[in-house]
Amino acid sequence: MDIPPLAGKIAVLSLCALPVSYVLNHVSALSQSVGGALMSALILGLLFVAIYNLSQGTISYDPLYAVFALFAFSSVVDLLIALQEDGYMTGFMEFYTKEGEPYLRTAHGVFICYWDGTVHYLLYLAMAGAICRRKRYRNLGLYWLGSFIMSILVFLPGNILGKYSSEMRPTFFLAMPYMLVPCWAGMRVFSQPRAPTFYPPHVVQEEQRKGLLRRPADLALIIYLILAGLFTLFRGLVVLDCPTDACFIYIYQYEPYLRDPVAYPKVQMLLYMFYVLPFYGLAVYALIFPGCTWLPDWALVFAGAIGQAQFSHMGASLHLRTPFTYRVPDDAWACFFTCNLLYALGPHLLAFRCLWRPTFFLHPPPGPPAYHKKQH
Repeated sequence: MDIPPLAGKIAVLSLCALPVSYVLNHVSALSQSVGGALMSALILGLLFVAIYNLSQGTISYDPLYAVFALFAFSSVVDLLIALQEDGYMTGFMEFYTKEGEPYLRTAHGVFICYWDGTVHYLLYLAMAGAICRRKRYRNLGLYWLGSFIMSILVFLPGNILGKYSSEMRPTFFLAMPYMLVPCWAGMRVFSQPRAPTFYPPHVVQEEQRKGLLRRPADLALIIYLILAGLFTLFRGLVVLDCPTDACFIYIYQYEPYLRDPVAYPKVQMLLYMFYVLPFYGLAVYALIFPGCTWLPDWALVFAGAIGQAQFSHMGASLHLRTPFTYRVPDDAWACFFTCNLLYALGPHLLAFRCLWRPTFFLHPPPGPPAYHKKQH
């Protein structure tokens, strides 16, 4: 997979978030949440106008360029929020986290801001750079799509269902367009043609005729997916208050963060159980039976989703903003970290395997024509 060069113009424009955030933080009129919401919407509108005037040709070629530019700006803002909440800087985003979105001050909110300000930011610059140079970015777009959707599907319901549901402010509705943009962006990314690959028919046939014992990497992935699926089901039952002793011991001695009333971990485990678990079953099928052309794309989507989710979940489980009662106990830290790190690493290995040697997932080539002897 080619990594395109980063978009320098977007990088410079996104760094304008630093002075803008600093100035807004010292405007007393923004002490009210309504004023903060209106000002935030106005800034995004002005930023979009500036991007459109600077890059009309690029936007007409691919409208997602404007989306990535706007999101790159918001990624810098999110990084400022995370650094401020962890005490690394002051004077930038206090007004927004206090009056706009106080749930960003939770441990989960801090870590989704870190992910958005680093991983998403680099993805935005890379994809915008690819658009400028008319290069492909489909694989990067699929990874970003999974990561972005997962963060939204956990964060928004967690805000509504958790202990911060009584502190919803007008700025919360600014996140509503974030529910629509991934749908539109996802359709555009999926509609892009795949990178051209050519393998002689005999190579494809030979690869697809191999059994699992001749494909040790696939066999290892299948074993991993089965174990990860069982772990996914187990944690889903844990957050659903399964009365068994194993669930009781796990939630109190290994991952007490699953009991945190902020609701983010519970929503996360339920999403794993209802969406990731079926994908693991389908991925096992695709690794056994050849010709499942859909797996490389969806492996990238789920790799992004699980990478983002595990980063936020692991970080929040250990962060000081999580009450001590819900943090991972010291004697369970190694087990917790190992299990969750492997859970995050596996989908990335699956995606890498699909991109590295995709012949097993290509359409089976047509067989040789059958020649029948003439009957006398």
